[in-house]
Amino acid sequence: MAEPLIGRLVVIGLGLIGGSLGVALKAAGGCREVIGVARREGTGQQAVELGICNRATTSLEDVLAELEAGDVIFVAVPTLAVESVLGEMKGRLPAGVTVTDGASVKGSVVEAARAVWGEVPDFLVPGHPIAGSEKSGVTAAREDLYRDHRIILTPLDNTAEAHLQRVRAMWQAVGAEVLDMPVGEHDEVLAATSHLPHVIAYGLVDTLAHDSENENIFRYAAGGFRDFTRIASSDPVMWRDIMLANRDAILEAIDLYRGNLDTLRSAIDRGDGEYLMGVFTRAKAARDHFTKILAKKAYSEIMQAQEVTFIAQPGDTVSGTLRVPGDKSMSHRSIMLGSLAEGVTEVEGFLEGEDALATLQAFRDMGVVIEGPVDGRVVIHGVGMHGLQAPPGPLYVGNSGTSMRLLAGLLAGQEFDVTLTGDESLSKRPMNRVATPLRQMGAVIETGPEGRPPLQIKGGQPLKGIDYELPMASAQVKSCVLLAGLYAEGETSTLEPASTRDHTERMLAGFGYEVQRDGARASLRSGGSLRATKIDVPADISSATFFMVAAAIAPGSDVILEHVGINPTRDGAINILRQMGADIELDNRREVGGEPVADIRVRYAPLKGIQIPEDQVPLAIDEFPAIFVAAACAEGETVLTGAEELRVKESDRIQAMADGLKILGVNAEPTADGIVIHGAGEGAVFGGGTVDSLGDHRIAMSFAVASLRAGDTIRILNCANVATSFPNFADLAKRAGLKLQVA
Repeated sequence: MAEPLIGRLVVIGLGLIGGSLGVALKAAGGCREVIGVARREGTGQQAVELGICNRATTSLEDVLAELEAGDVIFVAVPTLAVESVLGEMKGRLPAGVTVTDGASVKGSVVEAARAVWGEVPDFLVPGHPIAGSEKSGVTAAREDLYRDHRIILTPLDNTAEAHLQRVRAMWQAVGAEVLDMPVGEHDEVLAATSHLPHVIAYGLVDTLAHDSENENIFRYAAGGFRDFTRIASSDPVMWRDIMLANRDAILEAIDLYRGNLDTLRSAIDRGDGEYLMGVFTRAKAARDHFTKILAKKAYSEIMQAQEVTFIAQPGDTVSGTLRVPGDKSMSHRSIMLGSLAEGVTEVEGFLEGEDALATLQAFRDMGVVIEGPVDGRVVIHGVGMHGLQAPPGPLYVGNSGTSMRLLAGLLAGQEFDVTLTGDESLSKRPMNRVATPLRQMGAVIETGPEGRPPLQIKGGQPLKGIDYELPMASAQVKSCVLLAGLYAEGETSTLEPASTRDHTERMLAGFGYEVQRDGARASLRSGGSLRATKIDVPADISSATFFMVAAAIAPGSDVILEHVGINPTRDGAINILRQMGADIELDNRREVGGEPVADIRVRYAPLKGIQIPEDQVPLAIDEFPAIFVAAACAEGETVLTGAEELRVKESDRIQAMADGLKILGVNAEPTADGIVIHGAGEGAVFGGGTVDSLGDHRIAMSFAVASLRAGDTIRILNCANVATSFPNFADLAKRAGLKLQVA
């Protein structure tokens, strides 16, 4: 039998919190014995009968006398009673015994320890289980209370590592997720997210209970009232103590809430439906995001991103009529320009991926009322060119380089300071490529080390137009400069070494803003305005490319991709695949909102290697990972040059694809600005293996497509970011015929 994690567990306070730990650790075999300490003898007897502890007593002093190194004491009494319990331990605690607690206010516990011992002893590990119930008392104890819940530990600088690890292991043994947090931060966070809601719930119920003019008020209360006020059934003594112990942080949270409530009252009084819609849509988005976090068992950004692995079995053919999600580039821009327009903009086909949603949330944070998205429909109540408001904090854009780079241009012209941040992957990507031209325009921007995020943009800086010649073709950099030009004195122009996607120029024109275009040059003048419009976002050709390649490499395949954008600055993948011999037809060509669209039919045909024309590189820059898979299946050598931009995407896509293809047995040689791939030819198959996508969504999806020509299983690691651009990829891939599992 395995040795228990700890010796004895002494639980002081046999209510919901203490009793649940006792019964759970006992059931898990995580300790030799659970000893309960209660004020009343009857409570202890009941705890033993319920199986919460092995034995119980009313005398802590007697228990202390028999403890030894490796034992743990868990203090689970009301917050203001902690000091008296610690006082009973002083001078009686054997060496090597660990003390921890479950109080909701950690600053109070730390001060109690200092009051007893003169300093916080190294054996004390302050902690707080984020779990509870409206029920209290010994009978409320549950073995599963802490399973999949968070436990916050707030160790101090002098906390001994052995004691900290003992407490961490104890909580993990009962199925909890253990996090560390500074004491002050804990109390501030809990004041806002736990203590304030209890204040509101208790206050609301008490207010209505004293409504003498409406004695039937509770009889007709709906389910929402019950759900909202459930926490008002919690232990009053515990919550009295919490309010007093964390008084300053709670008062600050109440004052903030009271100010917002007063503003909300004023809006209702004056009939300001626009303001109310803004509050309600922002609140709904925040609540939905919170629900999503809980579903991933995460606690804010402290927890690491959820691991996702694709397991792709060898496939046969793909077929069917498919519609991939809306174009990501256009989805971003529709939110940005719709927010700055005068009037209400309606968007259909909006991509509900994490990248585009990050842009949407950023504008909500800047005071724009945005309804949806619901089934791809978004309604944006524009605030005009100068109507954005300072956000309450940094704008977090997740993994979206498009959001950060385009927002940098727009925000350089605002009157308020703002910071742009992103996730770990985005924080490694270069931002000087936009900071440099913006500084030439007069913007004041600070970046992190080596020109990487975060970006700190100082507001109120007068901008002047520039004629900027891009050193490297980039639609994001071009768009950033042009969007800053909306606020710059005079004319702003960009000149690219090769034309890139022109969604920004087209959409500005669609919103009534004049843009001059001459080949790879685009220019505009400030002083204009944007007029609200309707936008129908076509399916994203970047997402469609995965299925175009799938059909092109798998014998017998026949796929129709509906309503795909075929903007001539984005059709490089079609042109390149056709040159390689792919059978591609464009049917039902039409124009929607200024953007050309078509249904794309792809049938299998043998492919041949080619020298990819450099003029096609900027037109297919995001599609190359999938094209590399096609090249690996082609007869002969495919050579790509002039694509150094691929090395600074979400990953170094040249190196990542070369490494993955080599694992599958493909001869792929990376170069400084491209790659040479020696294709296996018709009928050949790849090997299997484990490939790391490096958190890059396009790498992950490309190797999933490669499974159609594999002879064994391909495992693709770190695929969570597929949700940024193609949230239903796995489902659509399986419907088309790929044998793909998500683990």
